[in-house]
Amino acid sequence: MKLKKKRILAVASIGGHWIQLLRVVKPLEAEYDVVYMSTHKKCSAMVSENRFYRLVDFNRRNAWKMLASLFMVLWVLLKERPNTIITTGAAPGLLVVFIARIFFRKTIWLDSIANVKKLSACGCVAKRIAGLTYTQWPDLAENGVFYAGNIFGVKEGEKK
Repeated sequence: MKLKKKRILAVASIGGHWIQLLRVVKPLEAEYDVVYMSTHKKCSAMVSENRFYRLVDFNRRNAWKMLASLFMVLWVLLKERPNTIITTGAAPGLLVVFIARIFFRKTIWLDSIANVKKLSACGCVAKRIAGLTYTQWPDLAENGVFYAGNIFGVKEGEKK
C-alpha cells in the first residue's frame, strides 16, 4: 500500500520572496505534495507541474485588500488541507500563517535574505505566531528566531 505524501502549502509574494521560496521548496517536491500560492499569476508558470493559487497582494498601505485574500486563504486551506505551510513573506504570507495557526497547522516563516540588520516588519510579527521562524543571517538568530543557513546554501563559518 502506497502512503499518501504529506502536503506543503508554499506561499510568497512575487519577486524576491517568490524566488527564495522556490530555492527552498522545489527540492522538497520529491518527498512532499507541494501546493503553491502567490500574488501574481505569472508565478504559476514556474511551478506548472504543481497546483497553484493566486491571492490578492496587499501591504500595510492598502491593508483593506487583505479581505479578498482572507477568503481565498480559507478556501485553499479547507480544500488542500496542508500539513505544513512554508512562507518567505511578505504580508500575504503572514496572513496565511495566521489563518493556518487557527486551523492548527504547522507553520514555518523564513525571513527574507534582504533583511540583513533586523527582521522584516512581518518577520517580527511572524516570530510571535509562526510555529518556527528562521532568519538567513546568523546575527539575527535570537529569541525564538533560528538560523540554519541561507538560500545560497552557505552556513555560518563557511566560504561561498
